[in-house]
Amino acid sequence: MPSIRLTTPSASYDIVIGAGLLRTLSSRLRKLTGGKPFRPFIVTSPEIWGLWSKQVLASFSEPPTVLFLPSGEAKKRLVSVELLAEQLAIAGADRDSLLLALGGGVIGDITGFLAAIYMRGIPFVQIPTTLLAQVDSSIGGKTGVNLAAGKNLIGSFHHPLAVLADTDLLATLPATELRSGLQESVKSAVIRDARLFRYMEQNADAILAGDATALTRVVTASVRVKADVVGQDELENGLRMILNFGHTLGHAIESATKYRQLLHGQAVGWGSIAAAELSLARGTITQAQFNRIVALILLYGPLPRFTARAETLVALTGSDKKKRSGRRAFVLATGIGLTDVVYDVTDAELLTAAEAMLTRVKSTRT
Repeated sequence: MPSIRLTTPSASYDIVIGAGLLRTLSSRLRKLTGGKPFRPFIVTSPEIWGLWSKQVLASFSEPPTVLFLPSGEAKKRLVSVELLAEQLAIAGADRDSLLLALGGGVIGDITGFLAAIYMRGIPFVQIPTTLLAQVDSSIGGKTGVNLAAGKNLIGSFHHPLAVLADTDLLATLPATELRSGLQESVKSAVIRDARLFRYMEQNADAILAGDATALTRVVTASVRVKADVVGQDELENGLRMILNFGHTLGHAIESATKYRQLLHGQAVGWGSIAAAELSLARGTITQAQFNRIVALILLYGPLPRFTARAETLVALTGSDKKKRSGRRAFVLATGIGLTDVVYDVTDAELLTAAEAMLTRVKSTRT
């Protein structure tokens, strides 16, 4: 069973990848806490709990306390954190309590932030149930919620004790959720892993069919990319910014469509195409490399159509949290598996890239 160690100046923990992890959850938690007494609190959605509660409960001698949060990006707000914190307090949660984030990226981000601030910090464990969360959002210690002004503008760095990525959970994902998550793996391949890029090019049928071996390989390679990057730059002061490839315009697309028309990975897919357009325009990649990048993104589509003006998308990047001293950080592809972060992308360049991407959107069949 693959286990990847993530080590940063402030934390060190394992990301365990494999089948059947829920069945051994309680014993794994005891090992993580060093045998010390702990009281588990599970934060999840009603839908996820309905699918996996039997497997979770079977591993505990006494049932854990379950806190429910409706699914969806709209719930990723401070009010949700306050409601969950009130429930913890009423239930008697203290500093020996252990939060378990059982869900996708929204559940993971909210639970991590709640763990960071409840009683000034309690431990938590990530149990991601979506491919996107397993390969990206559950790893690296970023937690937080959205503001009306922008995505993830409130939050903190708070690492989990561990990430338990049970690949059995991927079997129940709708095809659109699976493909959305695979866009983050495509991103990992584009920015830092040419071997993963080739594997995803050559094994798309098996991956998209949900083949366990193929998916485990993709998840493991994607996790290794993120763990390596975060290990070198925990607080996103430099290298870690490459993980935002496709996210500058991807987040703008989500905001412009009110988080209702596209899944996160789908928005990142379109944002990655725009980033590739800008990279081609700047000459940091060749036409052949551009064609391969775009083809791989579309291979793991289809990406849905949406309506937005290029000027609106560029304006929305103004509130992006990746800005430094008023300068927009932008991640360019410099090859297959290579990237660079630049701070001199102009609005005019970004507008041209957004317009080229939107032209593709209009011609997309859904």
